[in-house]
Amino acid sequence: MKQDSILITGASSGIGRGLALALARPGRTLHLGGRNARNLEAVATACIARGADARVKVQDVRDAAGMEEWITKAGTLDLVFAGAGITASTRGGADAPYEPDAQIRRMFDTNVDGVLNTVLPALHVMRGQPRGVDGVRGRICAMASVAGLVSFPGTPSYCASKAAVDRFMVATGANMKRAGIVMTSVSCGFVATPMTAQNNFHMPGLTQTGDAVRAILSGIARGRRRIAFPWWLAAGSRFMDLLPISIAEHYYFRQPAGQAGTMPETGLTPDAAPSS
Repeated sequence: MKQDSILITGASSGIGRGLALALARPGRTLHLGGRNARNLEAVATACIARGADARVKVQDVRDAAGMEEWITKAGTLDLVFAGAGITASTRGGADAPYEPDAQIRRMFDTNVDGVLNTVLPALHVMRGQPRGVDGVRGRICAMASVAGLVSFPGTPSYCASKAAVDRFMVATGANMKRAGIVMTSVSCGFVATPMTAQNNFHMPGLTQTGDAVRAILSGIARGRRRIAFPWWLAAGSRFMDLLPISIAEHYYFRQPAGQAGTMPETGLTPDAAPSS
């Protein structure tokens, strides 16, 4: 798998940071994007120490024009990771839990538009590249979530935004594989990152960042179109989505995970840069 030039969004922390460090080695160019300049520079320094050429771009994925300029001017791209994302839960209302309108819009702006602002320019770049000896022009990976497999009342806009990412990547990938571009969706459960560290509940199947990074890179190397882990959580989520809505909701409302107010909204300031 050719991986001389790699672009990562959300590289300042979490899985994006883990991917950057795991991929850093002599002969590789890493284009690292994020909103937290201090953290981003620290990641770049660590990657350079491992022999890579790390280039930093302080960039909000919601800025379509800025993203297109950055990605199209990066040169040849072998791997692109759309890793930036945010999460939040409902809030307790007088009569029912709810999500503020602004929170919902930020969720879709970051998790959906942010992925499109990464993937679409990357597709244009890769379609203009020659095929490698394996017939592949490039690979694109986007972070979805196991949450995208269910309709969980505690995190409505997060579930919906991640479902959109997963369906877009898998469905578009069916067409792009003919053009020599492999598109992968990552449906992961809870991963131990700064984002999940704020969660005020037990997280079943919590995966360490290093293990998540290894699972992602292994799946991409094998050409997987969807990478899901932990497998039992993904399987259970699919089963829950097949149940009648009333039965599923009866279970969801009794789970400590993601109840109103347990997941503070992430990514509100550059110092709390989005990452999945």
